Amino acid sequence: MSHTLVDARGLRCPLPVIRLAAAARGLPAGTVLTVLSTDPAAKLDVPAWCRMRGHEHVETREHRADGSAGGAGRAGEETSWNGWAVKVRLG
Repeated sequence: MSHTLVDARGLRCPLPVIRLAAAARGLPAGTVLTVLSTDPAAKLDVPAWCRMRGHEHVETREHRADGSAGGAGRAGEETSWNGWAVKVRLG
């Protein structure tokens, strides 16, 4: 299974979803994309995009620089930002 990271930190609505859609274009079904976003709207907009496009919203995790409430420090992720990591599986 392929995994793609979409770094939309620092971008405001609607840019995180636009970046997600661009990254998803041409990828096969089953591909997992994770959108990193500091925009609070992304935690609602990305699942809505999934529903409209027939993709699966896998999870939304709050990301905190201090490591609380959802845990920073996943392998390969910077830990010095606050926001959300929203995971999608293409249908």
